[in-house]
Amino acid sequence: MIELDLSPQIADLRSTLADIVAVVNVDKLRADIADLSEKAGAPDLWDDTANAQKVTSALSHRQAELGRITSVEQRLDDLEVLVELANEGDDEESAAEARAELEALQKTLGDLEVQTLLSGEYDERSAIVTIRSGAGGDDATDFAEMLMRMYLRWAEQHKYPVKVMDTSYAEGAGIKSATFEVEAPYAFGTLSVEAGTHRLARISPFGSADKRQTSFAAVEVIPLMEEATAVEVPEGDIRVDVFRSSGPGGQSVNTTDSAVRITHLPTGIVVSMQNEKSQIQNRAAAMRVLQTRLLLLQKEEEAAKKKELAGTITASWGDQMRSYFLYGQQLVKDLRTGYESGNPASVFDGDLDGFIAAGIRWRAGAKDED
Repeated sequence: MIELDLSPQIADLRSTLADIVAVVNVDKLRADIADLSEKAGAPDLWDDTANAQKVTSALSHRQAELGRITSVEQRLDDLEVLVELANEGDDEESAAEARAELEALQKTLGDLEVQTLLSGEYDERSAIVTIRSGAGGDDATDFAEMLMRMYLRWAEQHKYPVKVMDTSYAEGAGIKSATFEVEAPYAFGTLSVEAGTHRLARISPFGSADKRQTSFAAVEVIPLMEEATAVEVPEGDIRVDVFRSSGPGGQSVNTTDSAVRITHLPTGIVVSMQNEKSQIQNRAAAMRVLQTRLLLLQKEEEAAKKKELAGTITASWGDQMRSYFLYGQQLVKDLRTGYESGNPASVFDGDLDGFIAAGIRWRAGAKDED
């Protein structure tokens, strides 16, 4: 006789859901959807393509967010019915289905709970990710390319659109640097915990002595900020260089000098773009990233004066934050959260959700302590 009792676990899930609903503010979410739906239905909406895309994207995101919450509410109701059916019918198959659904709901609510922690000023925005190889020669440039593929695979698994903006290939293996945009709601808040110094330890495939090699790569994540276009950059403050786009091993992929490198002389910030079809498009994309970085720099300086944000970014993002061991014991370990995986191949193939969730919780805890 089956006596399946999942009521304590279901009660815990309902309590967690209630907390999430309170933080998300479902009433405001519904009001936003109504307002955006009205704007999306305007006959002249697509007269301004940029604004139309902004409205429809915001509407889609909020509808999906509300849909996730209402779906969990319905699934919890259905789970209680399933448990009742399993007990009344002495049905082991229904009982197994109920246990599996409980586990799935625990994961779904865990993911939703993590999202409620993304409440920073820019967390809702899309992200611009830059990866730079560090010390370690060919191993470091190869590692930088491994990290780029890891993030692109993660985005692909989540169906997030990605636009590669610039890639600087190394003369040997891998890349010197790469910049790409992840266009998705909360992409910045989610990926910002990946920023910092990453370390790889392995037997080098590029050496002849089979010695362990340690190499480094840096990951930078900034939000895509529309208001950055309001940042004025005098022509006299920048130097613009044009060059020919290139592929792996220095191979030319473009017969014209369409790639653009902009150097902001007062700060030394350098931005390169080469993946658009024309020099004009590359310059516009590079200026957008430069303006974003200058706006962030301005806000960081303002925060430093108020003793609020300065130091936090440096302490948590600028230090070594994760190690990847590909010799002996196969392991990937986050040095801030202690979260680890014994399957580096899966991690490099985009299995990052556990690391990201742990990082978001760690960051929220660090803020609470402050």
